[in-house]
Amino acid sequence: MGTRAWALLLVLCGTVFLEGADIAMMAIAIPSIRSDLGLATDTAAWVMSAYVLGYAGFTLLGGRAADLLGRRRMFLLWLAVFLAFSGLGGFATEGWMLIVARFVTGVASAFMTPAALSLITTSYPAGPQRDKALLVYAGTGAGGFSLGLVIGGLLTSLDWRWVFFAPVLMAGALLVAAVRVIPHQDATRTGRGSFDLPGTITVAGAMLLAAYTVVRLEHGLHGWPLTAASALAALLLAVLFVAVERRCANPLVRLGILREGPVARANVGMMLFVGAFFGFQFVVTLYLQELRGWSALQTAIALVIMGCDAVLAPTLTPRLVARFGHARVIVVGFVLAVVAYGLFLPVGMDWPYLAMLPTLFVAGTAFALAYGPLTIAATEGVNDAEQGLAGGLLTTSSQFGSAVGISAVTAVYGLASTGSGPEATLSAFRTALVVPVAMVVLGLLVSALSLRAVRSASQVSSDSASQTSEKPAQRSGGMASWK
Repeated sequence: MGTRAWALLLVLCGTVFLEGADIAMMAIAIPSIRSDLGLATDTAAWVMSAYVLGYAGFTLLGGRAADLLGRRRMFLLWLAVFLAFSGLGGFATEGWMLIVARFVTGVASAFMTPAALSLITTSYPAGPQRDKALLVYAGTGAGGFSLGLVIGGLLTSLDWRWVFFAPVLMAGALLVAAVRVIPHQDATRTGRGSFDLPGTITVAGAMLLAAYTVVRLEHGLHGWPLTAASALAALLLAVLFVAVERRCANPLVRLGILREGPVARANVGMMLFVGAFFGFQFVVTLYLQELRGWSALQTAIALVIMGCDAVLAPTLTPRLVARFGHARVIVVGFVLAVVAYGLFLPVGMDWPYLAMLPTLFVAGTAFALAYGPLTIAATEGVNDAEQGLAGGLLTTSSQFGSAVGISAVTAVYGLASTGSGPEATLSAFRTALVVPVAMVVLGLLVSALSLRAVRSASQVSSDSASQTSEKPAQRSGGMASWK
C-alpha cells in the first residue's frame, strides 16, 4: 500500500482504537465516578448500560445509513458528535447527565464504526490488501480495549473526568486528519423518497428493546415481567420490520443478505466469540478485585497481556490467513479459546499470577486469530453498495455478543451466589466461567460448519475446473490428451 493508503488506514484504525479504549476506561472509572457523585447502584449501572443501549440499538441503522447517505459524511458527522458528548460527560455533575452523554456517545459509535469498516472494505481491493487492512483494523480495536484498561487506571488515579476528556483530544486529532485523507464517496442512493422511514423506525425500536432486554438479564429473576415484556415487544417490532421490508421498493435492509450462509455464520460466530471473551474478562476482573482485593490499576496491568492480540493480529494472522485461509484460522482461534477458558475453570483462592498467565495469553492469541478473520468472512463477497450494511450487521453481532456475555455471566453468578464467605464466592465465579466456555464451544461448532462449507465449495470449483480442462481433449479426438 502507498503512503496515502496507510494514512487512511491509520485514521480509521485510530477510530476503532478510540472506541475500544473509551469502553475500557469507563469500566475502570465507574467505581470512582459513583463515589465522587454519590450515585446509587442502579444509576451507576445505567452509566455503562446506556452506552450499550445506544450502540447496539442503532448499529444496524448506522451501517445502512453509511451506504445510503455517504460513508465519509456519516463518519465525520458522528465522530464530531462522539467528541462533543464525550466532552460534555466530563462536565457532568449528576447521574442523569452521564447517562445521557453515554447514550448519545453510544449512538455516535453505532454510526461511526460501521462507516469506518465499510470505508476499509470499499477503499482497498479485495484480496491480500483488504485482508491485511481488516486484520490491522481488528488488532487495533482489540489493542485499544486492552491498553484502555491501563490508561483508564492511570487517568482515574488523577481524576475520573480525564476518562471523558482524553477521548476528546484523540477524537479531535482524528477528525482533522480524516477531513484530509478520507476521499469523497457518493451515496448509494439519492433523492427524495429513497430512504425507508418505516423500516428505520421499526428496526431502531426493535434493536433498542432487544438491547434493553439483554441488559435486563443482569437482574436475573428480579423484575422478570418487565424483561419478558421488552423481549416480546422487540420480537413484535422485528416481525413488523420484516413485513415492512418485504413490501418496500427500496428497503433499508435487503433481507436476502441475512440468508447468505457465510455472512450469517460469520455473524453468529462473532456474537459467540466476543460474548465469551468479554464475559470471561468480566468474571476475571471481579475475581481479582472482589475476591483477591487487587486495585483497579493492578487488575488492568494483569490483564494487559491479553492485549498481545494487538501485536499478533497485524503480524501473525495475515500470514496464517494467506497460507491456510480464514476459515481454518477461525477454527484454530475457537479451539484456543476453549482451551484458555477451560484452563481457568478450576481457579483457586490464592492462585499466583503465573498460574493465570497462560490462560490470559492464550485468550489474547485466540482473539487475534478469530476476530479479524471473522470480519473478513462477514464482508467477503458482499457488494460494495451493501458494505455498510454488512459492517452494521457485524458490529451489531459484536455488541450484542458482548452484552449477552456480560449479562449471562452476571445472571449465573447471581444465581450461584447462594452462600456467604470467600469459598461461596469462589464457587459462584467458577460456575459463571462455564458460560464463556459454553459459548466458544458452540462457536467452534458453527465455525466447523463454515470450514466444511468452504471445503465443499473448493471441491465443486476444482471439479468444474477439471471438467473444463478435459473438454479440449475430447473435441480433438484424444490428441491433446496424448500430448
